[in-house]
Amino acid sequence: MNVLIVEDEVPAAEKLERYLAKYDTDIKVLEKLTSVAVSVKWLNQHQDELDLIFMDIQLIDGKSFEIFEQVSIQKPIIFITAFDEYAIDAFKVNSIDYLLKPITFDDLSQALNKLEGLKKNFGSNAKPAIDLSQALAQLQQKTYKTRFMVKLGEHIRSIVADDIALFYAEGRDVYLVTNERRKFIIDYKLEELDEILDPSLFYRANRSFITNINAIKDVVVYSNSRLKISPSIDLDKEIIVAREKVNAFKEWFNGL
Repeated sequence: MNVLIVEDEVPAAEKLERYLAKYDTDIKVLEKLTSVAVSVKWLNQHQDELDLIFMDIQLIDGKSFEIFEQVSIQKPIIFITAFDEYAIDAFKVNSIDYLLKPITFDDLSQALNKLEGLKKNFGSNAKPAIDLSQALAQLQQKTYKTRFMVKLGEHIRSIVADDIALFYAEGRDVYLVTNERRKFIIDYKLEELDEILDPSLFYRANRSFITNINAIKDVVVYSNSRLKISPSIDLDKEIIVAREKVNAFKEWFNGL
């Protein structure tokens, strides 16, 4: 199976590629693209080589729906996004599934299994039929981790997600910081937290920080078109949103 990945976050694209290889070593990723403009050009030249497209919705130069205004895409698409508000628009085009970030290997497997089922029932060239109400119901069923166990001396405590201001990595350790400025080392990597935290509540600003939206005191424009987040707790570190993530952060911060 030949696959195209349209995703502007490099770590997300690389993770998806790893999951695809884990699912089936015969899957070949032909290209990883990051923008509407480049995707339009590539699809005009190479769409016939494809079997499947994975597509993020928010790209560096606009929303991926703009691609469909310029290219007639006849291949099945699996959308991947942090925002469920685009589900209805996604199913108006040739979509077979809509996965919410952070995706898991199980999410991907279910979507690919659905594609295989559609091929068996309707043939490889048939346009997939989507039950929109069922798809939206599946989005609403996704659950996220709501509490974390931490050690306090010889004692253990349970901290609910709403009480967590942020997570950050330092060396090999990952810290959970509460709204009361208490700090605990936890047995998770930031990549793992990306998989289990509610994306409407938490956002990974960069390689070192995941912040709770309710613990953001201020956001200011920083150098080189980046953003600087000021948390509501005292912190002796800077939280800088990388330039390539600024648009996605704004949409998340705005509640889109």
